Amino acid sequence: MNEIKIGIATQNDIPAIADIEKACFSTPWSENAILESMNATTTFYAAYQNDVVAGYMGVSKIAGEGYVTNVAVLPPYRRNGIGKALLEYVIADCKDTLEFISLEVRVSNAPAIALYERAGFKEVGLRKRFYTHPDEDALIMTKTFL
Repeated sequence: MNEIKIGIATQNDIPAIADIEKACFSTPWSENAILESMNATTTFYAAYQNDVVAGYMGVSKIAGEGYVTNVAVLPPYRRNGIGKALLEYVIADCKDTLEFISLEVRVSNAPAIALYERAGFKEVGLRKRFYTHPDEDALIMTKTFL
């Protein structure tokens, strides 16, 4: 298996992140939206495998709280541990500066829910019809740092 490298994304990574968005989401963020978010409160973390940005996670950090904006892995790179590596890196990077990290996940996304639970996230609520294309509820999951 090829090594996974995780780091904080730069503006040079924005086109690759936008490509991941297009490959993974029915309503993807544009390069401009990613740039605006990066210039505001969001730290983007990029996962590289074979020198390709294969996945990423964005965390908006506001007043000591963290909110995951998006997380995605390119389909050909899934099931290689990239999501787990990203999540572990983000938790390690945030645990000393944030009170918690919270995210939403489609109720049907059992693999992601299991990953988040293994990382210590707990279900704290439900957002009705949060997602579109297709319409679906979202679980709100939070990991608190003590």
